[in-house]
Amino acid sequence: MYFTLIDILLLAAFGLVCLYFLEAVRVRELAVQAVRRASREDDFQLLDQTVHLQRFSLSRDESGRWRIWRQYRFDYSYDGVERRQGFVIMLGKQLKSIVVSENTPTLH
Repeated sequence: MYFTLIDILLLAAFGLVCLYFLEAVRVRELAVQAVRRASREDDFQLLDQTVHLQRFSLSRDESGRWRIWRQYRFDYSYDGVERRQGFVIMLGKQLKSIVVSENTPTLH
C-alpha cells in the first residue's frame, strides 16, 4: 500500500484540525473555570454554567509569539432575576480579563 503526497498532506491537515479543536475545548474549559472562580469572589451567579465563543483572532503575547485571542460571552446575575452579559478574554491558554458590570442596588 502506497501513500501519495496528497494523502499525507490531507492526513496532516486533518490531524491539525483535530488538534485545534481539542485545544479550543481545553481553553473553553479554562475560561469556564476562571468565570466560576470570579463568581465566587465577586458574589454573582453564573447562569447556564457555560461560556460561548463570540470572537477570535490572532494576537501576540508578551513574548511576541502568535496566539489565538478568544472572547467568550457568558450570562450572570447578582440577584437571580436580572440577566446580564459578561465577557472573558483568553490569549492562548492564558486568562487576560473578565468583564462584568458592578452590582448597583435597585432602589424602590
